[in-house]
Amino acid sequence: MAFVIGALMLGMLLASLDQTIVSTALPTIVGDLGGLAELSWVVTAYILASTVSTPLWGKLGDQYGRKGLFQASIVLFLIGSVLCGQARGMGELIAFRGLQGLGGGGLIVLSQAIVADVVPARERGRYQGFFGAVFAVSSVAGPLLGGLFVDHLSWRWVFYVNLPLGAVALAVVARALPPSGERTRHTIDYLGIVLLGGAAACLILVTTWGGTTYPWNHPAILGPAVAAVVLLTLWWRAEHRAPEPVMPPRLFRIRTFNVASLIGFLVGFAMFGPLTYMPLFLQVVQGVSATTSGLHLLPMMAGLLITSITGGMVISRTGRYRAFPIAGGAITAVGLYLLSYVNPDISALQLSLSLLVLGVGLGLVMQVLVLVVQNAVGFEDLGVATSGATFFRTIGGSFGVAVAGAIFSSGLGNSLERLSRTAGLPPGLERTVQADPTAVRRLPPETAAAFLDAYSGAIAQVFLYSVPTALVAFAVAWLLPETPLRETTKVTDPGDCYGAVPVERSSLGEVERGLWRLADADMRADYYRRLGEAAGMDLPPGSVWLVTRLASCGPQAGTDLATRAGVTVEEGRPYADALVERGLVRRSGDGKVLELTDEGERTAGRLVQEARDGLARLVDDWNPAEHPRLRELLDRLPRELLGSVADRPPGR
Repeated sequence: MAFVIGALMLGMLLASLDQTIVSTALPTIVGDLGGLAELSWVVTAYILASTVSTPLWGKLGDQYGRKGLFQASIVLFLIGSVLCGQARGMGELIAFRGLQGLGGGGLIVLSQAIVADVVPARERGRYQGFFGAVFAVSSVAGPLLGGLFVDHLSWRWVFYVNLPLGAVALAVVARALPPSGERTRHTIDYLGIVLLGGAAACLILVTTWGGTTYPWNHPAILGPAVAAVVLLTLWWRAEHRAPEPVMPPRLFRIRTFNVASLIGFLVGFAMFGPLTYMPLFLQVVQGVSATTSGLHLLPMMAGLLITSITGGMVISRTGRYRAFPIAGGAITAVGLYLLSYVNPDISALQLSLSLLVLGVGLGLVMQVLVLVVQNAVGFEDLGVATSGATFFRTIGGSFGVAVAGAIFSSGLGNSLERLSRTAGLPPGLERTVQADPTAVRRLPPETAAAFLDAYSGAIAQVFLYSVPTALVAFAVAWLLPETPLRETTKVTDPGDCYGAVPVERSSLGEVERGLWRLADADMRADYYRRLGEAAGMDLPPGSVWLVTRLASCGPQAGTDLATRAGVTVEEGRPYADALVERGLVRRSGDGKVLELTDEGERTAGRLVQEARDGLARLVDDWNPAEHPRLRELLDRLPRELLGSVADRPPGR
């Protein structure tokens, strides 16, 4: 079990890490391959490919089994990694990053889904917490690791490092992961996925090239713009006809979904622009190493992590969430405005505080988005609404990086054009810098200073022009309705809140995840004493646990039961003796095996029913009476949860 979970976490770490690890390597990559104007596409290609492919991986895994597809996603990711490391030009790198992103989407969504196949229900809440921590660690560690590889090896090792780690994950999965159990038939919306992905790509091309590479009225801009409109129109019509649409049109009739999706888009937009261009400022303008630039980004990621976790805890306890995106939008705008003052002489303290403010604001907003969407829709739309919320955030990140690149290129080009007339810049400097930003260090001091002012000014514009985006998010957050939270939505997976993390789960899977976490917390709080009292059993918790264990697993040896309960045979014998005296358990096999009597089976049935009633109260706001699959879940989960080895009641 530990090897399988480790392999799954390793696969998820690889995919989530590659969203951020490249950021601190980008200046060196541009210096080696050239193509400063295409820098943003190195990030955008990965995010867009992983986002668009996520629903396909999820439904194919349900339909054909997740083990084989997870192995295929690892192989695809590793092939993309090798090709990225071998890239000889920016165009090749962008294409291979897209291929890597296709595999990354499968790694993330399938690793989360496989947990349900291999982990007992009682322990899933704890393991999902581990997976949420993987996203948090990758968000914080990615920029730092990227810098370390660049400084001590080569930027190509940002991609090559995936090979040994991926190979270990592949070997463990092939050997230890069992085939997926129950499979679900789907009518996959291939047309919707292709049309939506194509429309997003066309719009990103328009925002990247418009006004910089080409004039706004150029055919290279008008063509993708028209294509995007056509593709979106076709997608909208296709979604009305698809049996299982990737994003049902009825979601857009729900005010909360529209507001939360718009906020998510804007937050993704605001986050990935700074994350991409701040290392460029640090390494080119301030001349720090790639590793040091990664350290400079830690305040932003730490602020995001701390406020998202603490915000989630407060929301869970109070049930109120609307203030968080409002405050987060305002603080994000302040952070971006402070960063618009970056210049060659800015102090490390001022820069760190500005990044911390930005991270705090982003964390306050991101924690809420999935939660409010889940709380607003009906059970039948819970899965696709969750996917939609994260989809808009990741697409916002793609647009944010693309627009930031366009603003930067335009600002730098205009500044260098003015300097060429006033400061006597060497002919062709702009082309030289586009190919290698570090070439400025070889210029005369006065010329270099003038160039660095222009360079930092172009990056400052990226932050300044992002301020209105955050202010719009702040204004839109006031439109977010605040409704009483459902119990299961109070425990949203932390991993859903970080960065450009794609999500694809079923409605039943979303409710089940919430129940895992709620049950995990409840069953650690003297649960078996309370369960025994509710079922009318005057027995210690250890005896109650023993009944439920025998009911779920059948006859077992006393030594095995003691080991699973975390006690010695002598410590556990009084609890078994109490059950034997009551006629609930009998000993067989020379007294070494315990099994339930008929009366014990009836008692176990009462315990299971009490546990089911407790779970039913947690999902009552989803109206189980109207949803047969929810009722089936309530019938199945109690026996899976009770008698788990994770509980080990003290019995005293």
